[in-house]
Amino acid sequence: MDVAKPTWTSASFLLYAGGLTVLGSALGALAFLSGEYGKGALVAWTLLPLFVLLAVALAFQRRGEWIAAGLFAFAAVGMWIAFSGTLLDWWGWLPQDQNDPLRGWHWGTWLLLLLVIQAAAVALRRFRFPLLIVYVTAASYFLLTDFLSNGGNWSAVLTLLIGLVYLGIGTGVDRGPRHPYGFWLHLFAGFLIGGALLFWWHSSEADYALLATAAVVFVGVAARTGRSSWAVLGVAGFAAAAIHWANEWANTGFSIFAPSRSWVLPLVFAFVGFFWVLLGLLVERRHRRIA
Repeated sequence: MDVAKPTWTSASFLLYAGGLTVLGSALGALAFLSGEYGKGALVAWTLLPLFVLLAVALAFQRRGEWIAAGLFAFAAVGMWIAFSGTLLDWWGWLPQDQNDPLRGWHWGTWLLLLLVIQAAAVALRRFRFPLLIVYVTAASYFLLTDFLSNGGNWSAVLTLLIGLVYLGIGTGVDRGPRHPYGFWLHLFAGFLIGGALLFWWHSSEADYALLATAAVVFVGVAARTGRSSWAVLGVAGFAAAAIHWANEWANTGFSIFAPSRSWVLPLVFAFVGFFWVLLGLLVERRHRRIA
């Protein structure tokens, strides 16, 4: 079955803003209640917004309001995560002191992530709303990375590999009837790959040169896949490298607006802006040639 793709309109913006605000208010209410009640009572309180949000999602689906239904289903899955987390914490199955979520093995954390994946998968089959895949991709990433690594370089390597896998899956999904799911797969893949590269390349001049090169590669991926999220991340990475070089050129640390060399930042970003325009023209020319 084909998956519908939400379009950017005033109505859809208001629906997204409203649905996500409701989710935020529910989480805020639970945060307040956590300081007023014990763990057992908090578990019971999480059931109230969970059932309300799920009932609203099903009601909107029966009326044919698929975007509103999907957004409240997304919020309901968020409440399911809160319910599962508070329940496991009440039973003492979650780690009590873990500053680094990727350091150390704990089966309770894995159980929680599996419950998240299962709930999101059920919601996807029922509502077919693309945003729900965020839960699946994020929970799967944390589950695999936590199970196979213990933080540090090996976690960064796994992050890079999982990002490449998501890129491959997203590219395959783009060719089928479920192509709206591809946007979130590409976006998450870009964050994972970019985050791993930034973990390694963030100190020396050679690191920032590699980061700028990777940013150009991201733009190439955007041209190849047609997913603009890669171009946005590429621009962000190149801008970070440009700011670093401007600081080094001005030799004023982080104060790039120092009176002595306040012209450095405008000059650097003038070149950067023309470079982005050149890349944009090349991407546009490629799209025209394919069309």
